[in-house]
Amino acid sequence: MKDLSWDDGHVDITDPDVYVKGVPHRTFERLRNTDPVSWQDERDGSGFWAVTRYDDIVEVMKNTAVFSSAQGIRLEEMQPDELEARRTMMELDPPEHLSYRRLVQPAFLNRVVKTYEDELRALTVEVIEDLDERTEFDFVSDIARKLPMRMLGKLLGVPDEDGPRLVELGDALIGNSDEEYTSHPVDLVDTEDYRLLPFRSPHSAELFDYGERMAQARRACPGEDIVTRLLTPRDDGSLLTDEEFKNFFALLVAAGNDTTRYTMAAGLDALLDTPAEFSALQSDLDLMPTATDEMMRYGSVTMHFRRTATQDTQLGGREIKAGQKVVIWFISANFDERQFPDPYRFDVRRSPNAHAAFGRKSIHMCLGMHLARLEVRVLFEELLPRIREIHTVGSLERLRSNFISGIKHMPVHVTWA
Repeated sequence: MKDLSWDDGHVDITDPDVYVKGVPHRTFERLRNTDPVSWQDERDGSGFWAVTRYDDIVEVMKNTAVFSSAQGIRLEEMQPDELEARRTMMELDPPEHLSYRRLVQPAFLNRVVKTYEDELRALTVEVIEDLDERTEFDFVSDIARKLPMRMLGKLLGVPDEDGPRLVELGDALIGNSDEEYTSHPVDLVDTEDYRLLPFRSPHSAELFDYGERMAQARRACPGEDIVTRLLTPRDDGSLLTDEEFKNFFALLVAAGNDTTRYTMAAGLDALLDTPAEFSALQSDLDLMPTATDEMMRYGSVTMHFRRTATQDTQLGGREIKAGQKVVIWFISANFDERQFPDPYRFDVRRSPNAHAAFGRKSIHMCLGMHLARLEVRVLFEELLPRIREIHTVGSLERLRSNFISGIKHMPVHVTWA
């Protein structure tokens, strides 16, 4: 585990500036051990219950009747008109959630994702070879940022030349509290004019316009891509409204690139911190399946999701009132020593590894989890054999966010094999 001298075990887990330094593991460990369902006050909110133990988090995710997604999945509290304007399948409970999910789920089934491997491998080799054997580069900007969008673009039917701009727009949404990614960081400037747009971001409008143009093109000439799927009828025969389509498209662009990119960066960072594990994996790429899941666990890119109690209930010995926010911290669950022996040790052979990076035992399990696993595995399978030595040159830069744990920049020096 990295230096946590800045974390005295009592930091504010809602403060996005905290995560620029890293994940406050000492604070989450204290909460797991002494107050696993703890009340947290907020400067700009009503407060919430922080759920930090693995078993409690699984219970919350499974019980959608009591712990609802319909009032939002992040800490932000929205008015009814904001909720309706910005709703995606993530802010829906069963059965409505499944109606949305089934529109695109076929493209993300494991057996289907396996058919993408050859194309993904070719894209990965192309991205690596584009470095032209440069010895110094930014691993995030030059590799991890490019690859997921190239693959997602293939699935969406987006031309490669449009990918970089879509990445920028997705960054502005997911990184909506980071000044590098957005002109309107939500907690630093007034974003009231954009409250009806995803993530309260003015950049959503450009993403909406792009999605609308794609929809018009696919209505005129359907394809085999995900955008075409979004324009087909749902289970009840109804079509997505224009607003529903644009929100769904924005969600796919934002979530389909950023989380995988940050997992790749977290994976390399963990390998560089544990030379013995790096060497073991480089010597035996058959370890990549377990190593990939360990990268997912260790990185825990999506740090939390929120639920809202629909009725008075109990959890972890606490009395939770109807209407209160209940926030499940995956970043804590994935380091819970009750579930993971020696959790702060990065172990490429770790098995079993029932991490919660994609959620756990819930209809809200990450839609793209199989694709993310494939992308991470293939990247390191292609990258590690080409490297003789690699180390960072300069400091890592982390995303300013209490929602997404991300390394934005990782300058490295490489000696190629």
